[in-house]
Amino acid sequence: MNNELRVIINKLIKNHSLTVDEYEKLISLRCEEAAEILKAEAVNLRKKIYGNKVFIRGLIEVGNICKNDCYYCGIRKSNKSCERYRLTGDEILACCENGYQLGFRTFVLQGGEDAYFSDDFLSDIIKSVKKRYPDCAVTLSLGERSRESYERLFNAGADRYLLRHETADEEHYRKLHPEILSLKNRIACLENLKEIGYQVGCGFMVGSPCQTAKNIAKDLKFIEEFKPDMCGIGPFIPHKDTPFRDEKSGTVELTCYLLSVIRIIHPNILLPSTTALGTVEDGGREKGILASANVVMPNLSPVMVRSKYLLYNNKLNTGAESAEKLQQLKKIISDIGYEVVCDRGDVIK
Repeated sequence: MNNELRVIINKLIKNHSLTVDEYEKLISLRCEEAAEILKAEAVNLRKKIYGNKVFIRGLIEVGNICKNDCYYCGIRKSNKSCERYRLTGDEILACCENGYQLGFRTFVLQGGEDAYFSDDFLSDIIKSVKKRYPDCAVTLSLGERSRESYERLFNAGADRYLLRHETADEEHYRKLHPEILSLKNRIACLENLKEIGYQVGCGFMVGSPCQTAKNIAKDLKFIEEFKPDMCGIGPFIPHKDTPFRDEKSGTVELTCYLLSVIRIIHPNILLPSTTALGTVEDGGREKGILASANVVMPNLSPVMVRSKYLLYNNKLNTGAESAEKLQQLKKIISDIGYEVVCDRGDVIK
């Protein structure tokens, strides 16, 4: 291993912090030996805080209608081939009832930015879920909203909010999004969520179009400084009906490398092993857990709509990715030395 890289790794392990330039070298100089050292340290930190626990979240994809036109996303508003849908309040609550019976104690309501899901609508849903299942957490992943909206949903009982920052580099952000969207507003939303009191998750795609090692270095520095409770990263996968249809997918190798790095930066963070990892490579989700991820999110959405929430090509929604196959997932996780637990799985501060 390059001696410069060894020095940088030792500094990261000791201080949980690097400069942007050092993060860039950590990525550009990476090698198999470096990955193994980082993984061993990350797993050790994860086990000290969370043991062998893998937390499950029940993912409910409430709708695939979105006002935005992000260049990488399969449910972007310009995609005329997308078969659109919205779940009703009763359908969402039925998903929660099914999930509760299966053992889920966190429900994640995810969808496009759609005015149909108003503060009134969502507040009623959140209050109903919390009343019926007081031992459960509610996570929202519904994009950019006003501070007032975030406050109202928090006051209704929402516990967590997931909002990927996508990239911490302004120039790269412009290459992924239309002009109407801005990195400045995305960061402001994340800061508002944190100030209000949510457990907050950010994240980015690994290997997204035009992404450089410097871009990822800035992402890592942002995570270091923002200190999110959760961070969702997964390999970029193109969608056939987007401007990036012909771009290459990100890799499991780099994603797992970065999962270990993020765990070392912020040891108590909750890290999902994403569906995208399992889509890019058989066994990808397991590799993510072995790299120190400790969350998985099986799909609780109605079976009839799962194939419609297609953010990227060939997105998995059956087998161990589905809530109904929870026992299969538990065995897969057990076989690699970890245990799926059925509780809220809050971040340990």
